[in-house]
Amino acid sequence: MISREKARGLREAGLAWHPRPGDAFSMLGAEFADEVFTVSEMTIESHEFDTGTILGFNGTTEWALDSVAIEDALWMPREDQLRELLGGTFRSLRADGDGFVVSTGLVGRESEYRADAAADAYADALLALITAAVA
Repeated sequence: MISREKARGLREAGLAWHPRPGDAFSMLGAEFADEVFTVSEMTIESHEFDTGTILGFNGTTEWALDSVAIEDALWMPREDQLRELLGGTFRSLRADGDGFVVSTGLVGRESEYRADAAADAYADALLALITAAVA
C-alpha cells in the first residue's frame, strides 16, 4: 500500500479523488491517522421474521463516525490505480534488489523511479508527471 507521505504529496500536487468502491483512505486528523478505511457499497441482508422478510441495510461500524468530508480524507491509491493514472507514460515495473523500479516515458524522455514498495515507486512517477504537467 502507498505510504501516507506519498499519498499526501500526490494530494498536495493536485491529484483529484472521486471515491469508488474498493478505494482505501485514511483520515487527515490525528485521531484516526493510523487507520485505513475502504469505500464499500452497503451490504443488504435478508432477515426472516414471523411477520415477514426484512431487508437490513448494514453500513455501521463499531465507532460513531456518521460521515467525513472528502477534504478530511486522504486517498491511498492502490498500485493498479496509480498505474492507470500514469496512462501511456507507464513502461514497466521491475524488482531491483530490495525495492522496485517504475519506468515511464514521455516523448523523448525516459525516467525511472525507485522505492522500497512498488506502490511508492508508482506514486513517485505519478508525482513527477503531475508536477511536469502543472509546470
